Amino acid sequence: MKNKLCSLALIITGLTSSLSVQAYETGNLLIRTGLTAVRPDAASDNVLVDGNDLGMGVSVDNNSQLGININYFLSPKIAIEILLATPFKHDIDLNTVGALGTTKHLPPTVSINFYFAESTAVLQPYVGAGINYTVFFDEEFTTENSQAGFSDLSLDDSIGLSAQAGIDYILNDNWQINASLRWININTTADFKLNNASGSVDVDIDPFVYTLSIGYRFN
Repeated sequence: MKNKLCSLALIITGLTSSLSVQAYETGNLLIRTGLTAVRPDAASDNVLVDGNDLGMGVSVDNNSQLGININYFLSPKIAIEILLATPFKHDIDLNTVGALGTTKHLPPTVSINFYFAESTAVLQPYVGAGINYTVFFDEEFTTENSQAGFSDLSLDDSIGLSAQAGIDYILNDNWQINASLRWININTTADFKLNNASGSVDVDIDPFVYTLSIGYRFN
């Protein structure tokens, strides 16, 4: 993960243009919106039911939604960013068996971003780090699994660190295009019932989050 983010930061820094524009100033408010894709890099312990190891873990599929981030510039090179999105919905699969259930989540993330380029550069690469709080809701088993005795699915909320690298292409004094890659540490425990026996599984979701958006800057 660190290698991917560092490589991206080096590449986009090397692409920084010397064409003259006025990029960011202290007090600027920048709002971006566009497509955000969550790609879990999940690792799972085996599912336990009534203390018995079933010998199978779970996996989480990809999903894309509308992403929104709000940036306030403390200086021309440092900004506070809040990441928001419409709810992501993920299928949960029991390995070697198939679809187990679904869940939705919201991953609000607060980051501090540092911009490398001069304030007059068209390309504005940056890196950032922050903290994420992921809320899970609307957890449910598939109809077939519910009929088989699975019930009461619940996923714990998660708090973890995040890291990102991105680049803004400045179109004019207000408009820009943005691309970014983010990694978020998301860990959860899923609890459930199987014919009244208690079950659980620990999952490290740890997704890579890809965003392509357009931004508007309020001067």
